[in-house]
Amino acid sequence: MLEVFVDAATAGTPKVSAVGVFIRGEGHLVKWSEYVGEMDNHMAEFTALVKGLQLARELSTGMVSIKSDSQVAVDAFDRGFTKNQKFKPLLEEALKISEEFDFCFIKWIPDSQNRAADDLARSELRANK
Repeated sequence: MLEVFVDAATAGTPKVSAVGVFIRGEGHLVKWSEYVGEMDNHMAEFTALVKGLQLARELSTGMVSIKSDSQVAVDAFDRGFTKNQKFKPLLEEALKISEEFDFCFIKWIPDSQNRAADDLARSELRANK
């Protein structure tokens, strides 16, 4: 099973963001981050979710456990629905990718358990501010 930790970091005015993905399991250890520019934190969290799924798909099509400290992204993914039209394209992309795995689920975790992805996102944001 792959464990995929995703997170975003946002700061400043205008709001700029970076995302981080940390993947472990099945002999893999992946650390990935990207500056994503102007967007609010929720959009960045959905962006991190999509990127985490994309990276996981390159490693396995088996069982994937996504972990995020974004309640908004986790709830939307669990329900397969969001009222916010701004998030809808990213959610639809995440759901589409998730169907390629034998089993894919998401779990909300507290910030303290998401340090690896958080550190990646924050470092990327600092490097690009």
